[in-house]
Amino acid sequence: MQYISTRGNQDRKRFCEILLEGLAPDGGLYMPVAYPQVDDATLTRWRKVYHEQGYATLAFEILSLYIDDIPADDLRALCAKTYTAEVFGTGEIVPLRHLQDGVWIEALSNGPTLAFKDMAMQLLGNLFEYELVRRGEELNILGATSGDTGSAAEHAMRGKKGVRVFMTSPHGRMSPFQQAQMFSLQDANIYNIAIKGVFDDCQDIVKAVSNDLEFKRKYKIGTVNSINWARLLAQVVYYFAGYIQATESNVQKVSFSVPSGNFGNVCAGHVARQMGLPVDKLVVATNENDVLDEFFRTGVYRVRGTADTHETSSPSMDISKASNFERFVFDLLGRDGARVKALFGEGLSQTGLFDLSADPVFAQAATKYGFVSGKSTHANRLDTIRATYEQHGMMIDTHTADGLKVALEHLTAGLPMVVLETALPIKFAATVVEALGRDPVRPPQFEGIEALPKRVLVMDADVPAIKALIERECV
Repeated sequence: MQYISTRGNQDRKRFCEILLEGLAPDGGLYMPVAYPQVDDATLTRWRKVYHEQGYATLAFEILSLYIDDIPADDLRALCAKTYTAEVFGTGEIVPLRHLQDGVWIEALSNGPTLAFKDMAMQLLGNLFEYELVRRGEELNILGATSGDTGSAAEHAMRGKKGVRVFMTSPHGRMSPFQQAQMFSLQDANIYNIAIKGVFDDCQDIVKAVSNDLEFKRKYKIGTVNSINWARLLAQVVYYFAGYIQATESNVQKVSFSVPSGNFGNVCAGHVARQMGLPVDKLVVATNENDVLDEFFRTGVYRVRGTADTHETSSPSMDISKASNFERFVFDLLGRDGARVKALFGEGLSQTGLFDLSADPVFAQAATKYGFVSGKSTHANRLDTIRATYEQHGMMIDTHTADGLKVALEHLTAGLPMVVLETALPIKFAATVVEALGRDPVRPPQFEGIEALPKRVLVMDADVPAIKALIERECV
């Protein structure tokens, strides 16, 4: 399997080359040259694999279609090491919970940081360590988080050989629990950097450093954000696992509703669908920062500035530049790298938007690729959390509530709708209390976490200052 850039650079690379790299040299994102196709017989065999051998074996089956430069026995061992009941709380790893007729919640938040990001990040940590040891090299990870990516990355990378993590986050814009999960870590290879700004300022820093090829190569800069193909690839697995649990035969279709900010989670669903998974709709659920919903409704992709990015009660989705959206647009435009470069490079930097509403391909977002969308507000969030608890006895977090609210607007009779859980309610306790008048359950290992000593630097959104910090720490 070989990989190319969304922006037209035709240099073809293998998986382990892009694993440690992040962005392509031309600023694009890596994509496979073609999607492996899963036929009926393979899907039938994978049903048996999941039910009889478990999630780790299913993960190996899917990942091995994309990773052919790690020996099969090693890749199988990495999957087995990652996806264990001890780490994820259940042998099913991602069990479906029935909510109401035709609607299921796929539990993705049983990992060490109580968010779906653990599903990919735990594997990424093991892949990084494996490849760095194999090469005898080190890696400096520069990341950006709006909440859950940072803690999942840091908990996956802490203590890993040859890895340092420099994680930027928007100062004061995460929940107290999210901040504590990150800032309380005292590991010497973990650096927390609170940026005075919003998530997009953090993401812009990561991209600016990644696009400085000389600096990137000198200091071995890598990324764990979902611009890293390996992370998105790991997320493809739970779409297959969710489908297998929600159906009894391959003639059945399933829709997935996905709370969406940076488009990585739902982009993994797009990849699964392109591989042949029988997905009917991919429902993109946004909060008040509705850049993606606006595109799927109108064909206009319009990024917002810092001042127009709302601070909401589902903060992990307070994003107005959806990095992984470029991967979907690459497919939507028939993999025309030059046009993608014009839209996401020159176009967005000059005008802050692009408009595909008059292009015939825009209709294919729904007709060919199955995308629909919707928006959820704070009031919707409270109503959904309250109704879900009162009617079904299930407590959900704010982001999952966004996904459920929009899912209920796109139900089709006879087709299961699987809502991807984003995090456990304890991570956003204040809003859960506002909705229900009671605290969410706190796992025992997280008692008193907010009171732990914190290790964090507060910095301006200044690329040279971040580079100087990396230079100092990498001496």
